[in-house]
Amino acid sequence: MKALVIGGTGKIGSVVAMDLTKQDEFTEVVIVGRSQESLDKTKKWIASDKITEHSLDLSEKEKVVDLMRNFDVGVITLPDRKTDYKAVEAAIEAGLNVVDVLEEYHRGPDEYEIEGLELPEDKSIADYGEWLHQEALKRGVTFVDGMGFAPGLSNITVAEGIKKMDKVESAIARVGGIPQKKFADNHPLKYMITWAFEHVLREYMVKVNVIKNGKIELVDAMDGYEEFVFDELNKNEELECFITPGMPSFIHTRKNLQEFTEKTIRWPGHRQAVQVLKDAGLLSIKPVDFNGSQVVPRDFLSSILTPKLVPNEGEGDACVMWNTVKGIKDGKTIQVDYSMWEENDEHLGLSAMSRTTSFPAAIAAKFLARGDIKAKGIVAPEDCFETEQYAQFLEELKQRKITISEKIQQS
Repeated sequence: MKALVIGGTGKIGSVVAMDLTKQDEFTEVVIVGRSQESLDKTKKWIASDKITEHSLDLSEKEKVVDLMRNFDVGVITLPDRKTDYKAVEAAIEAGLNVVDVLEEYHRGPDEYEIEGLELPEDKSIADYGEWLHQEALKRGVTFVDGMGFAPGLSNITVAEGIKKMDKVESAIARVGGIPQKKFADNHPLKYMITWAFEHVLREYMVKVNVIKNGKIELVDAMDGYEEFVFDELNKNEELECFITPGMPSFIHTRKNLQEFTEKTIRWPGHRQAVQVLKDAGLLSIKPVDFNGSQVVPRDFLSSILTPKLVPNEGEGDACVMWNTVKGIKDGKTIQVDYSMWEENDEHLGLSAMSRTTSFPAAIAAKFLARGDIKAKGIVAPEDCFETEQYAQFLEELKQRKITISEKIQQS
């Protein structure tokens, strides 16, 4: 079989492509990007005779669609909605089954800070996602939406916890990428860039749907502050978390929950520092006049912070997850917790974020190409794996040295 990786020269796409070349199911993996220099560099890094590169501009839709028709499965690893949706539309038109890692539920796009998303002339943001879903259904396309770390691993584990209960009551997903503790104080905000920083800043400013008392409510990002101790997997660390839009599909796919929120994990002190920036207007995207020029505060802030937040030589990151599902089983209250603490792979030179995002996407692509994921249309990660497939998914993760622990408590 043949796999296509859109955005295959990035930190996520290159690792997805590398992983797919190691799978017996695939005889060819094609990476797509705009820069031939980056394509050549990525091909050399992967060092597999299965890899082929293809230079292409996603705005050339006809060429993209024609290319996509030659593959059995695709993976989209683009960082923003402006380019991602172009690839999604092309894949649906081409009839290509795809996996996407973007933190967005395409069937219900949020209306905040749309990042240059170019809608069809006859579509509004309110009906665009459902149109995509119906088009995928018509063409028999499976579009696995938001398959990485969070969304992705977080959705899948929370959904598995729900399956264990006769009646589910609440679910909280706590997930985040942070510097390893010994490096945290080397950077402002105790943060290290391992993902598109502009997207991170966006998530601190948008409105977020949560479920409270069985009803959907719209709240501000960074609400729901919580301090906790991560005491699993030989770790004991004090952390903080707060609401962000990392699992938007759950509002649509698990409407029976009484309570649901997704929260981003950070080192203590991060939220307070970001809140100061937010209150001062430095995270705004509304241009302001500065000495006769129009300046976007967030763009300016990002340009100042980004050089200070990139990892220094020898520094590593961690991806942390603690998900809690509560409900009733056999008349008794139970709580199921899923925990993960993964760090960068120094031997392969991979960040924790690239590992925990890329490997789930590659595994899902493998399952999709084999026909193990049968649902059609836009499919959220939580609806991809039955119990037996979930066990197989965990085993695939273990082969890539990613461990997720499960703890069940009964009262």
